[in-house]
Formats: sequence, C-alpha cells, structure tokens
Amino acid sequence: MKKTRSLTFLLLLMVVVILLWQVGNPLKNEIITISHSQFIELLNTGKIESMEYDGDAIYGKKKGENVNYETVFPEEHLRNPEYTSKLEQSFLEKGGDPKKISVRTRNVLLYNVLLPLIPWLIIFFVAWWLISRQLRATAGPGSILSFGKTRAKQPMDPKKKVTFSDVAGINEAKEEVQEIIEFLKNPQKFQKLGGRMPRGILLVGPPGTGKTLLAKAIAGEANVPFFSISGSDFVEMFVGVGASRVRDLFKQAKDNSPCIVFLDEIDAVGRRRGSGLGGGHDEREQTLNAILVEMDGFNTDDGVIVLAATNRPDILDPALLRPGRFDREVVIDMPDVKGREEILKVHAKKIKLIKDIDLKVLARTTPTFSGADLEALINEAALRAVMKNKPLVDLEELEEARDKVKWGRQKRSRVMEEEDRKVTAYHESGHALVSKLIPGMEPIHKVTIIPRGMALGATMRLPEKDRYHMHKNYLLGNITVLFAGRAAEEIACNDISAGARNDIKEATELARLMVTEWGMSDALGMINYSDSEEHMFLGREIAKTRSHSESTSEIIDTEIKKIVDHCYTLAKQYVSAHKQELENITAALLKYEVLSGTDIDRIFQGVPLAELRKNNNGVASSE
Repeated sequence: MKKTRSLTFLLLLMVVVILLWQVGNPLKNEIITISHSQFIELLNTGKIESMEYDGDAIYGKKKGENVNYETVFPEEHLRNPEYTSKLEQSFLEKGGDPKKISVRTRNVLLYNVLLPLIPWLIIFFVAWWLISRQLRATAGPGSILSFGKTRAKQPMDPKKKVTFSDVAGINEAKEEVQEIIEFLKNPQKFQKLGGRMPRGILLVGPPGTGKTLLAKAIAGEANVPFFSISGSDFVEMFVGVGASRVRDLFKQAKDNSPCIVFLDEIDAVGRRRGSGLGGGHDEREQTLNAILVEMDGFNTDDGVIVLAATNRPDILDPALLRPGRFDREVVIDMPDVKGREEILKVHAKKIKLIKDIDLKVLARTTPTFSGADLEALINEAALRAVMKNKPLVDLEELEEARDKVKWGRQKRSRVMEEEDRKVTAYHESGHALVSKLIPGMEPIHKVTIIPRGMALGATMRLPEKDRYHMHKNYLLGNITVLFAGRAAEEIACNDISAGARNDIKEATELARLMVTEWGMSDALGMINYSDSEEHMFLGREIAKTRSHSESTSEIIDTEIKKIVDHCYTLAKQYVSAHKQELENITAALLKYEVLSGTDIDRIFQGVPLAELRKNNNGVASSE
C-alpha cells in the first residue's frame, strides 16, 4: 500500500512539471519559423487571420489552415512602436479583424527564474518526501531517528509460545528458574516475606544445550512479554549508539513490566574491561557501562528480570557478575542418557515415526550430542525418509542421520584406486582390531571405507553409557587404538601414509593433558603445568605466559613422548599377534565396504568371509 502511494505521488509530480512546461510554451509544438520578408508577403496578400507580437517576435495564423508562423523582428525595427503600427495597419487594410491583434506579454519570472529551477525543485521535493517518510516511521527498523533505538524482538504470536513442555534434558535448570516464574505471576507472594528476586540470571553452557529455549520457556510459562536481543546488536561503529540502545531497551522493559529481557551472547559486550586491546572509551565498554548502570537503576518491584546467555563465563567482567546484577548462574550442561531420550521424544512429536521404536537405544549411542544436535538428527532422518518415499521414519534412517550429524555424509560417488582402498581398509581394520582386543573400550558400531566427511574411512565407536571419569588405563587404551591404524599400515603394507594425521593429533593432545593437567606422570607429579589459554581479544593478558621453566618443559616433552611411544609399540604388538584377524577384517571391508559391530564379532569367531552375511538359516543378510 505504501509503495502504491509513493508511485502515485511521483507520477502526479511529473504531470505537474509537464503542465507547467506546456503553459510556459503554449504554441511551441505548432509554430513554423519563417523569414521576416515571407511574413510581410503573407500579411500583404491577406493570408494572415490573426496576429500576435511581443518585443522580439511576431506570430500569425494562416487563414483556413491550422498553421502558426513565427518571425523575428529585424534588428533595425526591434522594439519600434512605429514599425509595429505599420504592420497592424497593413493587417487591417487586408480585411483583418482588429480584435485578432494582440500583444503577448512574456512572463519574465516564469521563463527566467521558475523554469530553470524546476529540476532543482523536483530534487528538493523528492528528498523532502523521503525524509518526512522516515520521520513518520520513527519506530521502524530503517528509520533515521531510530538509529539509537533498541533492536530487541518481542514475539507476539501466542500460537508459537514456548513452554516447559518444549524443553527437555535440563530438569535441574528448570527447577532452579521455577521461582522466577512464580515471582512474575505473583510478586506480592514474595514481597510479604521481604524476599528479593534476582535482578539477573546468567545461563551458562556449551552451544546448543538450550539456553535460549529455556529463556523463552520461562516467559511462556509466566505469560509475560519477552524482549530478546543479541549482544552484537548493541555494538556499532559509532560510539554511544550501543549505550543509547541499552537505555531504550530497559525503558521499554519497564513500560511493559512484568517482563523478561534476554541478552543472548552477552560476552560480545560484557568482556572484562581494562585489559587486552582497546581503550576505556570504545563502543563496547560504553555499552557495558550502560548495562551495569541500567541494572542498578531498577528494583525487583519493577517486575523486570534480565536473563543472559553465554558459553564463556570466564571472560565476563566481574562487575557484571556481582550480586545485585547477575545474582545467579544456572549451568546448562550436555544432556545425559535420560535427558537425550527426553529430547528425542520432544522432537520426535514433530515427525511420523514407526510404531514401537525405542528411542532409548538411540539415546545411548549419542553420548556427545547436544540438544541442537539431537534436533538436527531427527530432522535429517525425516528428510532422508522423504527422499526415499517412505511413509514413516524408521530406525535405519535415524541411525544414518546420527552418523551424518556426527561424522558427515557418505561420499559414495568418490572414485578411489584399489591401492588406496586397500591402505584405507588396513588402517580402519587396525583401529577395529585393537579396539576389540583392549578391555574397557567402547563397542564398535561400524567400520567403513566409504569416505564420510573429510575422512577416507572411519571406525565408529559409540559408548553405551555416559563416562564421567577418565581413568588412566582407559586413556592409554584410547591412544593405543588411535595408533593402531598407523601400526596396521606399517606391518601389512611395509610403508606408512599421511592418513594417521588426525589420529596423531588427538593422541598427542590426550598425552599432553595426561602429563600437564591430569597429574598422570610419575616424573612430574600432581602439578598443573598447562600454559595460559588467555587471549588478548578475550579481555585477558596480551602475552601468553608460562608458569614453568625450560627444564620442566623438556621433562614434559619427554613424558609425552614416552606415553606416545609406549602406546604405539603396544599397538604394533596387538596387530602383529593377530595378523590373521587383521587380514580377515580387511578382506571383508574390501568386499562389503561397511561392517557392523556384529560382523566384527563374527570375524573373531572364525566365520568365513563367504558366510559372514548369512544368518543361522543360511540366508544372506540384507546388510
């Protein structure tokens, strides 16, 4: 509708300009210019019906024709009244009507002033119209006067309201914020006993664990307005804009109280002041100062609760975390087995699953998945089922979606030379063999030489339970399994490849943590020797510090190498002692490309390759 009005306005403006131009030049399109002698001849022969003149030219209309002539006065007769009278007398002598003699008065103001100004007037009026349109919409996101206004979003659709039924896997966090909901619903209940609600609550947790979802659910349960804004929306290149937006945000919150203000990714503006790069007058620090002042400026009686989310609480300014601002810190950790099952059930309601599918099995095989990962898993399974024209989502699609989310999509179109397939098969067989032989390792889920993600092959071990303690023997076993691929290449192919690059990186990192942070080195004891991880852009120290001497660094390197060498030697011993099983697994991989944990078990039981995919009735399996 606004675009239609704007177009109409411009069209009307163009019509007015054209009319003004035509008014100033009424005969321009119909006039024929002739010489003065030709005009005098027409006048003497009585062919001129009407005559009009001004100080510079004479205009005449030919009898019986719709033709207008124009001639210019000769220089010697220019503005000569006597010569003009002779022309009029000649016109009258040839039967001309005296009433058809007229003198044109040229509008000097129109011709010399207004017409040259028309283009500039058009530009002025268009600019005025655009500015007035912005001024009329000061609350709009694109308004000039709204530059310092808050960009907080307030969901208005009650049908999309989020409640605690949409949040799963974080029961402790839900219980901890339950009193906030009660306060927003009935603040007098707390004021009777003199209790004070926290002004701010900081939600802390890894990405994808549901911090933003929990904040929306709190507002949904309390049925109060919810103002959501990201920390980056405060920061602009112009100093003072962020602080202005903070003030406007809290003003709107007070006007709509009781309500919830949610500051997502608050570490974008809430980093520690006075250190790192940047002075004390930059935009980010002024914005942080405005937040601190505003949070001190309202009481709990105002009914405004500030929620903030971050995955880096260690870099926040201490003034932001003190009591009276963010009084409480709610930790939202990765979900456990039960939590993952509940999250899967919540998201599974949105798709059509086959009956009697056990989501607990899927939850047990997704130990490192966050809530966002599980939502992506369910969505990927639904998409795969649609592409295969299946009426319902089954367990096969869920498992493939799980593998895709964790390890990447299969690349069956990639063509590999037979030698490359063989090296990859030996490498993955080494991982599977040693993982099967070392006690306490997670069971093998799948071994494949089909490229997936960035890897040419993969050995997937999926824990059946959550592991909260990292024992030394378990860590040494993991390092040994990581080196088993390189060991299998060396023993079976008499050569090594660069395929163990990521294995070496992970093994070295585990060994370094064991020595420097977890106190698992006899030579160094239970002392933390880890280097400082503070970075200048996170508001900490500019220089990376080290709290130990050069000699201690040499001992650390020696201990790490000792662990790595011991595990690699152990991996080679396992592969050498079970070379036949290694060859059997490799042959099966080259034939089938994908082996399940059950296939690996049958290989260890001595089942021949031809019988590997047959069940007890002698029928070939569909795997």
